[in-house]
Amino acid sequence: MKPDVTAFFDDATNTVSFVVKDPEGSACAIIDSVLDFDHAAGRTDTKSADAIIAHIKANALKVDWILESHVHADHLSAAPYLQEQLGGKIGIGKNITLIQDTFGKIFNEGTEFQRDGSQFDQLFSEGDSFMIGQMRCDVLHTPGHTPACMTYVIGDAAFVGDTLFMPDFGTARCDFPGGSSEDLFQSIQKILSLPDDTRIFVGHDYKAPGRDEFAWETTVAAQKANNVHVGAEADQASFVAMRDARDATLSMPKLIIPSLQVNMRAGQMPEPDEDGDVYLKVPINKL
Repeated sequence: MKPDVTAFFDDATNTVSFVVKDPEGSACAIIDSVLDFDHAAGRTDTKSADAIIAHIKANALKVDWILESHVHADHLSAAPYLQEQLGGKIGIGKNITLIQDTFGKIFNEGTEFQRDGSQFDQLFSEGDSFMIGQMRCDVLHTPGHTPACMTYVIGDAAFVGDTLFMPDFGTARCDFPGGSSEDLFQSIQKILSLPDDTRIFVGHDYKAPGRDEFAWETTVAAQKANNVHVGAEADQASFVAMRDARDATLSMPKLIIPSLQVNMRAGQMPEPDEDGDVYLKVPINKL
């Protein structure tokens, strides 16, 4: 089956969100949505999510799932807002509990913050499958960027989150807590074992030097032949050395502090205080 895929690119975070539709019906899933956030002002906006809502309503689609490929560190998820407007179940990988435990401590969340993944409607494991209308989605656990990263294989399409980027840009960083360049290499091999004509949809694009347009769709064959980090039969030892050295030069994502606090809660803000006001924490010298 060849699902219909519509992409929504967020210029502020270079994130690509996807609406994946059953070509034989109206059912769809939303993957990796964005809640706009003005970090300097501490204000949220739903412009990006509203564009997805408008598309779904204009095409009379029915949302079965709102999926997260992982707990994003560079943008806030709009999953609860989309669920309120459109319905659907919110799903993520079961290793969300590792993320919640790690960052629950970093952000000093206390015992009231549940670390069992219960904020999500469904926790997926390797080998799980579920339906989007008449389309089957198979779930691959692809850790490395984070311990909870998942790839969703829907028909001839694989949604890989931050595991792989376009071939001319390479692969994701692995230096966040719980990340592993060794794990990432093995996860990528799992993705590249899919049929060569599998369409790969990446979660970000940063427009590699020399390329004029943003892009987010490629194939397994193109990745195997041309990916600048793992193509042409690159070996694990050289990849790990390259990835670890490169990661050591990278700064933290601009929105990592608000993103992690919100996304580990399935896109919900922390509980308001007695006056109804919501606050995010800034841990000092913790990241």
